[in-house]
Amino acid sequence: MIDRYTRPQMGAIWTQQRKYECWLEVELAVCQAMEEMGQVPRGIAKRVRKKVTIDPARIAAIEQVTKHDVIAFLEAIAEQAGKDARFLHAGLTSSDILDTALALQMVEASTLLMDDLEALLQTMKDLAFAHQETMTVGRSHGIHGEPMTFGWKVAIWYQEFQRQQQRLKAAIADIAVGKLSGAMGTFAHLSPSVEKTVCRQLGLKPAQISNQVIQRDRHAAFLTVLALIAASIEKVSIEIRHLQRTEVLEAEEYFEPGQKGSSAMPHKRNPIASENLCGLARVVRSNSLAAMENVALWHARDMSHSSVERIILPDSTILLDYMLVRLTKVLSKLVVYPQQMLKNLNQTGGLIYSQRLLLALIHKGAVRKDAYEHVQQHAMASWKNQGNFQSLIAADPFIAKHLSTKEIATCFNPKAYVRHQQQIFIRVFGRTKTRNITANTKSRIPKSITS
Repeated sequence: MIDRYTRPQMGAIWTQQRKYECWLEVELAVCQAMEEMGQVPRGIAKRVRKKVTIDPARIAAIEQVTKHDVIAFLEAIAEQAGKDARFLHAGLTSSDILDTALALQMVEASTLLMDDLEALLQTMKDLAFAHQETMTVGRSHGIHGEPMTFGWKVAIWYQEFQRQQQRLKAAIADIAVGKLSGAMGTFAHLSPSVEKTVCRQLGLKPAQISNQVIQRDRHAAFLTVLALIAASIEKVSIEIRHLQRTEVLEAEEYFEPGQKGSSAMPHKRNPIASENLCGLARVVRSNSLAAMENVALWHARDMSHSSVERIILPDSTILLDYMLVRLTKVLSKLVVYPQQMLKNLNQTGGLIYSQRLLLALIHKGAVRKDAYEHVQQHAMASWKNQGNFQSLIAADPFIAKHLSTKEIATCFNPKAYVRHQQQIFIRVFGRTKTRNITANTKSRIPKSITS
């Protein structure tokens, strides 16, 4: 299933082949830096690069004997590089290579996730502007509250994912660090200048201080940001699931020709993509907890974090790539029903305008407590099907004393609730051209969204 939505580049980042390629890049960068400083003969790195081809199967075979992955890697390189290989790994410890190369992989993966977020944001922006005139009812506690537009709802999603984009950008900067300071991090056998040169060449920053490993709070922060993004995906997905409920049916996932919803019930059209995304968010969240467990290591290091990261880093980045791409697809083809939204908006017979009535009465001099009680009395009666809310309001002598029939009717205009939307859209999207919200209630839906 994942292959249908996830680009192959993300999976390729976490293959054994790519991992060993990153290890070799770090080893050769160190060798080259030492060449430039006159600590090893010139041309070593260039010759090794030319001679060596990464062979994961051979490395795995050697590891069966050594029971040590980095030693197996170095021995496999030495088989091809010959005597030049003796200049590799000089003054380094395994974690120098492992952690610096891991940073390269995380940065590569994050670059793809940033692309995913950009595509999702553009889709959300298009959807928000397509429905900036589509009136719908706002809900709190699952109960009808006051009118809003569907575009407003999507704009809230858009800004949330903008924040997530900024969080990921900060997390990338935090994780894009290398460490080449030796077994205890004290630079006992290499100078900090080598680390600085290598990190610059690799596009990383040197860790300001370390022990044998790059400190795992960085990795935990990175995975926590991924979990936050997954949580926002779940938030949007839950809303879509609610809107697709039979009793609501204001929007639904596109149902493709030939698609089936149930093996037993031919009529079913289920929000399967949104449900899938909600489930996967739980996995990404749980991985962030595992990353936090990795922060506390014994002394200069232990290996308890290593096995965990071999699972949670590939899984979380691959899953999130899948989730972002799939949500973008869902929203780009989301089927929206403006007439059903309008029907649901009017379902309570105008009860959703109670606050506007209350404020109008107060503005005309009514005591708030008295105004609230009169409006609530008629709202509860209308709720129990004892009359039309607007008619009950108009027949109340207390209310009629303060508001004319025309003034009461004005309180029942849904457009009044979103009269500031253009201003808010400018806040969210910048000064992008927007249509006047009072133009009409019928939404313009791009063909790309409904087809």
